[in-house]
Amino acid sequence: MACPVQFLCRGIRTVGLVLLYYAFSIGITFYNKWLMKGFHYPLFMTLVHLAINFCLTALTRRAMQCWTGKPRVILSWTDYLHKVAPTALATALDIGLSNWSFLFITISLYTMTKSSAVLFILFFSLVFKLEEPNPFLVVVVLLISSGLFMFTFESTQFNLQGFSMVLLASFIGGIRWTLTQVLMQKAELGLQNPIDTMYHLQPLMFVGLFPLFLYNEGLSLSTSEKLFRVTELSPLLYSLITLSIGGVLAFGLGFSEFLLVCRTSSLTLSISGIFKELCTLLLAAALMGDRMNMINWLGFAVCLCGISLHVGLKTYYSKNKGPSLRQLNSKSPELELPLLRQNGDDSAAEFNDEDEEQEITLH
Repeated sequence: MACPVQFLCRGIRTVGLVLLYYAFSIGITFYNKWLMKGFHYPLFMTLVHLAINFCLTALTRRAMQCWTGKPRVILSWTDYLHKVAPTALATALDIGLSNWSFLFITISLYTMTKSSAVLFILFFSLVFKLEEPNPFLVVVVLLISSGLFMFTFESTQFNLQGFSMVLLASFIGGIRWTLTQVLMQKAELGLQNPIDTMYHLQPLMFVGLFPLFLYNEGLSLSTSEKLFRVTELSPLLYSLITLSIGGVLAFGLGFSEFLLVCRTSSLTLSISGIFKELCTLLLAAALMGDRMNMINWLGFAVCLCGISLHVGLKTYYSKNKGPSLRQLNSKSPELELPLLRQNGDDSAAEFNDEDEEQEITLH
């Protein structure tokens, strides 16, 4: 049995990882919203983020390869184009539409609408037979749908165009996360490590989103004084720095999610995600002036009940099943990170005391 000091250290570590995840997740939401007030090119911003993500992911893979001494997986062109491309396209559209919607809607409406992605993830999980049919899922769907309706009902800051974009992004997000789960579960591809998955997704995401950028923003951006028609160096540097900060935040978000799941469990990520949405709404009301009436708050509470029920059901059924091929064991050296690795004996004892099953369930 672990001593109280070990429990305390584990608790402090978990709180620190959750706070790190909150900082990047909430930070990039507010940062992108702030940036869109003066830089009306969300697709170009997304492309810059993808490029920065690819570079940082490549550096991380190189560091992991030097640490472990094992070469990282590189897919063949056949597997890359046939098996990774659909996931990359869905991911690019999800992120691109989400960022695009910030031009039209508030952070509150974005956060609430984006939470409906659980519905589409459930739907596509059933289609791809990743989720077993369950009568409780009907209750989950009703709660989340009712909560979303109540939140948007008589909203004083409702925008149909932005709402439609986020809803479409949530729908595509359901496809995205389902395909990502299938991709990571294919043992023959060797993409069980999320860093390797991110590395292979970024280039195809860039290529998939680039035509949409050219159609919607290409001509406008080429004649904009913020980048290509600048007359002074300082505005150009300001635009590049602000875009780069967003890219670093985007990479930090993905990396912090990976750390949280790797060192705790997907249940911790799911539960912390629920409270993160509450924190986002409270900060949006306090800092951005988002207005919400009592019906909106009640709808948010109903939606959170549906998400909480979904998390609880997945936890219950995963506890009553034996290990499957869909589970990733964090004890594998493949998932150990140099920055978190401690002395051999202490690390082994700490891992043996882990109570939660390390299962990567994509949300």
